Amino acid sequence: MKTSATTSEIPMLIRDARQDDVPSILAIFNHVIATSTAVYCDDPVTLEEREAWFAGRRAQGFPVIVAEEDGRVIGYASYGVFRGFPGFRFTVEHSVHLAEDSRGKGLGARLLTELEERARQAGMHVMVGGIDAANEGSIRFHRRLGYAEVARMPEVGIKFGRWLDLVFMQKRLS
Repeated sequence: MKTSATTSEIPMLIRDARQDDVPSILAIFNHVIATSTAVYCDDPVTLEEREAWFAGRRAQGFPVIVAEEDGRVIGYASYGVFRGFPGFRFTVEHSVHLAEDSRGKGLGARLLTELEERARQAGMHVMVGGIDAANEGSIRFHRRLGYAEVARMPEVGIKFGRWLDLVFMQKRLS
């Protein structure tokens, strides 16, 4: 449950998410769904669905962390199963989502760095990110943090009436 951190840009606390953070996590997630191709989902999720997701992450021992500023959750990150076969048990896939007004200030890097450290402590070997190929900002972000593009899958998703290409990037943690 770590890190109180302060920078000149955003003084904030990065901590484990609590049950009462789920509505804020939901609001961030649904905004991402409505406004971007960062998540290949067309419809907003319900509070019950996000609570089930949160409970599932906790039950599997996967972290959900939030960034809090002035009592407000402004971002969250988590990782989970990459693929459901035992041979992939040391590989996880991450998600990092920020409130719209908190982007571009270094928060994503702080959340992902914390998530990577937790994955290392849990014995994970590789962390994967799935990114819409048109999201050049996210691809640059991942490169800056040491991720390498390992796959580009044309037209595997659809959203907003158009086919989407998916890029997989990965980082060795150990």
